[in-house]
Amino acid sequence: MKEKILDKATDMFLTYGFKSITMDDLANEMGISKKTIYTHFENKTKLVENCMDHLSQNISAGITRICTLNKNPIEELYEIKKFVMVNLKDEKSSPQYQLQKYYPKIYKTINQRQFELMQECVKDNMQRGINQGYYRDNLNISFVSRIYFSGVTSIKDPQLFPIEKFPIKTLMDDYLEYHIRGIVTPSGRKVLNEIINSNHE
Repeated sequence: MKEKILDKATDMFLTYGFKSITMDDLANEMGISKKTIYTHFENKTKLVENCMDHLSQNISAGITRICTLNKNPIEELYEIKKFVMVNLKDEKSSPQYQLQKYYPKIYKTINQRQFELMQECVKDNMQRGINQGYYRDNLNISFVSRIYFSGVTSIKDPQLFPIEKFPIKTLMDDYLEYHIRGIVTPSGRKVLNEIINSNHE
């Protein structure tokens, strides 16, 4: 039952936001009593914390799995973006911003974990891209990987990028293209253009 509550709560939080979903909403949606939820989670903060842990572990496992497929480094970044977007429900409710605002301690922990995972993943991706001739060999990998993480975090701020002007899917596509165009060689640019063209078909 705990796993079912986690799955449903995570889904609802990502769809409607952390602030708007109450324990009553969750109990009604699942057709169970609030008491059942409180048997597994002592309060809403604990539930949010467990949901974010659960989601973070699922995303980490998925990204690690994609990285073991040894795809072309540029294709790999698009696969990871697609996988994350599906798991975050296209971020319709700006969950990162709400988490930061209403549950800052949980946000800080999750953000640090995301940073560590992305550093490892992006650095590895860049090194392979350089070795295979898709990325420029004069890149400062540590700098670019941090800038990339900083950008991914910043574009999710609805005050900077209001969702009505910048739909999240378009925003993520534009940001990923912006990142890759800054680091590719001519042969990497060719791969990037092929991916973009095939995505538009």
